[in-house]
Amino acid sequence: MTKRILITSAIPYINGIKHLGNLVGSQLPADLFARYKRARGHDVLFLCATDEHGTPAELAAAKAGKPVAEYCADMHETQASIAEGFRLSFDHFGRSSSPQNQALTQHFAGKLADQGLIQEVDEKQVYSHADGRFLPDRYIEGTCPNCGYDGARGDQCENCTKQLDPTDLIDPRSAVSGSTDLEVRDTRHLYLRQSALRDDLNTWIDGKVDWPILTTSIAKKWLNDGDGLQDRGITRDLDWGVPVKKGSDDWPGMEGKVFYVWFDAPIEYIACAQEWEDAGKGSDWQSWWRTDKGAEDVAYYQFMGKDNVPFHTLSFPATILGSGEPWKLVDYIKSFNYLNYDGGQFSTSKGRGVFMDQALELLPADYWRWWLLSHAPETSDTEFTWETFQQDTNKDLSDVLGNFVSRVTKFCRSKFGEAVPEGGTLDAKADELVQNLQARLEAYQTHMDNVDVRKSAAELRAIWVLGNEYLQTAEPWAVYKSDPETAAATIRLSLNLIALYGVLSAPFIPDASAKILAAFGLEDCAWPGDVATALGTLAAGSAFTVPDNLFSKISDDDRDDWKEKFAGART
Repeated sequence: MTKRILITSAIPYINGIKHLGNLVGSQLPADLFARYKRARGHDVLFLCATDEHGTPAELAAAKAGKPVAEYCADMHETQASIAEGFRLSFDHFGRSSSPQNQALTQHFAGKLADQGLIQEVDEKQVYSHADGRFLPDRYIEGTCPNCGYDGARGDQCENCTKQLDPTDLIDPRSAVSGSTDLEVRDTRHLYLRQSALRDDLNTWIDGKVDWPILTTSIAKKWLNDGDGLQDRGITRDLDWGVPVKKGSDDWPGMEGKVFYVWFDAPIEYIACAQEWEDAGKGSDWQSWWRTDKGAEDVAYYQFMGKDNVPFHTLSFPATILGSGEPWKLVDYIKSFNYLNYDGGQFSTSKGRGVFMDQALELLPADYWRWWLLSHAPETSDTEFTWETFQQDTNKDLSDVLGNFVSRVTKFCRSKFGEAVPEGGTLDAKADELVQNLQARLEAYQTHMDNVDVRKSAAELRAIWVLGNEYLQTAEPWAVYKSDPETAAATIRLSLNLIALYGVLSAPFIPDASAKILAAFGLEDCAWPGDVATALGTLAAGSAFTVPDNLFSKISDDDRDDWKEKFAGART
């Protein structure tokens, strides 16, 4: 019995276009899984959004010379367009600034308060007279008292990694204006009493025995190391954000404050489903999210980089559990390590690496999708270099898959015309191929079901290789001279194998797969139940066209040009 599958990927922040490391750490593997599950007949709801609140959004808007609401709307459209360019198949791409998310965030805050899980805390925070605002810790800079680095932030020194408070800094200044006219003022904020839910979270996480080690180890570290899970502020003194309310009621003493972005952003996963329904794309959004409305039959998967794990294993579940309402909790969290760039780190803030819009200007999406997914940083950090990118895409996409498609279709056209040839019988080589393909298909499906991305890619590539090995052994070009009917049978099987590749490869390289299937008039071809049946899909006499070259090779000159172009920082 197929289950409904709910998939969310970590929502990208609004302050600019994301780099390839962001893409492979959340959205792209989530899309791989969504495409695969749809192909296997599951009802899938794949949601993502832009994360639009907080100081960085305000600063990015000011730098762009736009009101923050206008900036966020424009950047949402930009990110949505780039996501489409990478063929990310979201059922809805929402916005955390939506009215739905505002109402739902305020609803959760009210329910948490009713459960006694919100505490008002008086604290001291740095106020900038020049900016006319309180400054978040990371927007205060100064000299580190530990190592002397003059670009340390109020939360941490990037040079020596020491954790800091703003008052620790020597000669502190505003990172917004550069002003040193700062003072420490009293302010009051709301805290989520996460510590009161520690035992509930521990029990819940202990029950997730199938989670990746990376996910569980990070969650347990935050739960149990040092003083254990800490209460966390959920409000800020900012203008841009969800206004602090207790449900639909005002919250005395919280006038002019907004909810902290970390609190409202994950709630957008839920609100995004409501946006999906309100946009006329679906119905009954609560049946995906509330167990009293039917969500007990939903399997919920989240995809994210390891830096987001604490929020999704602890803080967001604390919000849901603490509300006392029957909201759906995540069943499986797939987390990823970092993709590094050519000896260093990708960095949005520093403009280092290849960004999603730039990548699409260089090559079609399938090149990037294949390389990133086949090198997904699952068990450790991995590194992008132009040399490995060129080598692997040329070999896998051009030499293995593209070459097989080209050789078979062009040979058929030259000897038998543009139709699946008749006649001949297959020999033991074909039987062995079918057996090997069946074993590989089952392994491929197992890895995909288990969300083992690199293993899935390896199995798919092995399936492609089997076709080339069969062709080399069967040698239809040589056999044709003395036995054209046997050559016809070999080519008929090989054409069917190309069609099978089109179906199996679609989650990884959807554009190339669509071209393959279109060449055979198989746009709606179903996922194979078994290989033997699938290899009879194209009957003798079925017309086809020779597809254009699926993948051009990356030249050494292109590689060198791109390496030089992206050696510095994006301006």
